[in-house]
Amino acid sequence: MAVELDQPVADFQAQATSGQSISLANLAGKQVVLYFYPKDGTPGCTTEGQGFRDQYAAFQAANTEVFGVSRDGIKSHENFKAKQAFPFELISDKDETLCQLFDVIKLKKLYGKEYLGVDRSTFLIDKDGVLRKAWRGVKVPGHVDAVLAEAQALNDK
Repeated sequence: MAVELDQPVADFQAQATSGQSISLANLAGKQVVLYFYPKDGTPGCTTEGQGFRDQYAAFQAANTEVFGVSRDGIKSHENFKAKQAFPFELISDKDETLCQLFDVIKLKKLYGKEYLGVDRSTFLIDKDGVLRKAWRGVKVPGHVDAVLAEAQALNDK
């Protein structure tokens, strides 16, 4: 069952960098941004991650935790996080549990070949665990600023 706007998000457990296990229940009282991206170290994913990194203090000030999510493994995530000095954790979703919950696996085309890949998407969950905003088919330029503005507005309510 995929998530829906203005509905509670089902609790989940996920492995993340720094040896952490992330669950929505443990984040109660904080807003959560989950940004799904296709692959560690690729140009668009690096640029997007750097945007969240550069605005991280502002997200923290808005009572918002940021997590990057992809199907890459923990070792790849640790390397990507260290290389880019990300202050937030990256969630490994190798079994696609979160990808399915948020319905981000889409048919894509590259050089004429079709494959199932992660559709760059971001979700903002409020402090009560309710999905308040979803961005799908994200284009990187300006995206982090839009997410931050929504997180700040939601925190002010």
